[in-house]
Amino acid sequence: MTATGTYRRIARAAACIAAAGLVVAMGACGSRESAGTASSNASGTLNVVASINQWGSVAGEIGGSHVKVTSIINSTAVEAHDYEPTSADIAAMAKADVIIVNGAGYDSWATKAASSTKAQVVNAAESGGKHDGDNPHVWFSAAVRTAAAKAIAAAYQHSDAAHAEEYAKQLKAWQDKEKTLESAIAEAKQRLDGKKYAATESVAAYLAADLGLTDATPAGYAQAVANESEPASGDVTAFSKLLQAGSVALLVVNTQESNATTKQLTTAAGQGGVRVVELTEQMPKQYSTLTDWMTALVASFATAGKA
Repeated sequence: MTATGTYRRIARAAACIAAAGLVVAMGACGSRESAGTASSNASGTLNVVASINQWGSVAGEIGGSHVKVTSIINSTAVEAHDYEPTSADIAAMAKADVIIVNGAGYDSWATKAASSTKAQVVNAAESGGKHDGDNPHVWFSAAVRTAAAKAIAAAYQHSDAAHAEEYAKQLKAWQDKEKTLESAIAEAKQRLDGKKYAATESVAAYLAADLGLTDATPAGYAQAVANESEPASGDVTAFSKLLQAGSVALLVVNTQESNATTKQLTTAAGQGGVRVVELTEQMPKQYSTLTDWMTALVASFATAGKA
C-alpha cells in the first residue's frame, strides 16, 4: 500500500464532497453537454453509468441494445479506493437515467454524486444486504451478484417500461449463466471445502467463502490491511512463518497492490509449498463479462487446490 489509512480517508472525503458539489452545480445550470461515452436519450436508449466495470458488464448484458453503458473505472491500473472523478465522469452521471454504484464504502464519491441526480440508483452492495463497514468487494459474492442483477433489471423496467419484457428475458439469460458459474463453484467446493487459505488483502473473501475455504490470515496483518495501513513488521514476520511452515493450502495475492511485503509473502509461500492464486481487484480487460471473469477465477482456485 502506498498511503496510510488516514490519508486515503481524507482524500476520499474531499473527492466525495467535490463530486457531489459538481453534480449539483451542473444540475442547476441545466447542462446537457456530452461527456465520456454516455449516450443521449435522443437515441432511444437509456444512459447507464456504472462506477466500476464489474457492474457495468452486468448492466450491459441485462440492458442489451436498449442501454448505453459507461463504466467509469475500467482498468486494473486504477486504484478504485482512491479514485477522484473527473469533470467528464460527473457530467456523465449528471445526465444518466440509471446509475450503478458498488456501495459499502468502496466508491463513496459515486454514491454521493449519484444522490444528487434524478437517476434511478442501484447500490449493488445494499441490494445484497451489505453496508458500510462490510467487506466492499461484493462482486465476488454469488448472492450479491444475483441480487444486484435483479435490482438493475428493475431499474431498467422502471425507467423504460416499454421494454420491460425484454429486460426480464435478458435478466433470465444472465441468471442462467450465473447458475452455470454457481455449479462450477459447487464442484470446486467439493475439493476445497474446509481447506485453509491466507490473503495479502481480503479482496476475494466472498468467493473464498463460497468455495468453502477458511480464512487463516494472521489477525494482526488482516486488521492492518482492513484499516488501509501498513502491517507491523512483526505481523508480516508471523505471516511469513505461517506460509513457510505450509500451514495453509493457498495464498491469495492481489497483484494490483504488489509491493515489497507481498513479494516477501509470495516467496515465503514458495518455500512452504503453498499454492498461490493471483487476482486483481478490477476486472481485467481480457474478460468482457463479470461471469466469465469469476468462472476463470474459480478454475484457478480449483487447480491450486488439487495439491
